Amino acid sequence: MKQRKRSKYGVDITKSGVEKRTYKGFVYDSLTEMKFYRDYVEPKIQSGEIISCEKQVKYELQPSFKHEGKTILAVNYVADFVLSFSNGKEIIYDVKGSPDNIALLKRKLFWFKYPELDYRWICLSTIDGGWVSYETVKQGRKERKKNKLK
Repeated sequence: MKQRKRSKYGVDITKSGVEKRTYKGFVYDSLTEMKFYRDYVEPKIQSGEIISCEKQVKYELQPSFKHEGKTILAVNYVADFVLSFSNGKEIIYDVKGSPDNIALLKRKLFWFKYPELDYRWICLSTIDGGWVSYETVKQGRKERKKNKLK
């Protein structure tokens, strides 16, 4: 059985995998990101609740610097979506499944550097109610595991 090509994050990078993650000409980093745009963002744009959507917005978490004569590159974070709502609110969304340690560290750095920004992780979990916060999914998983052990 031939294995599919996958990125370091497990994303199918074959032609058919890219086609599955493409919506209206834009290739999303994951199928879940594409679904978030299609099922959550786009309907709110059409209703006027969301007035703008920026994708893949870069934020600097730590600037580059010199160490012993060598340039150390900046640490950046790229947000999946920055949504501006008709009520004036702006929310930065990162679509997550299971974040790795680097994502958890970058979230802490983001909160420290940009405490005034509304930064949220969102997940698709039918068992927890659809598009919900990562914290809701994490708590639900914890409770289901606890109940399973009883």
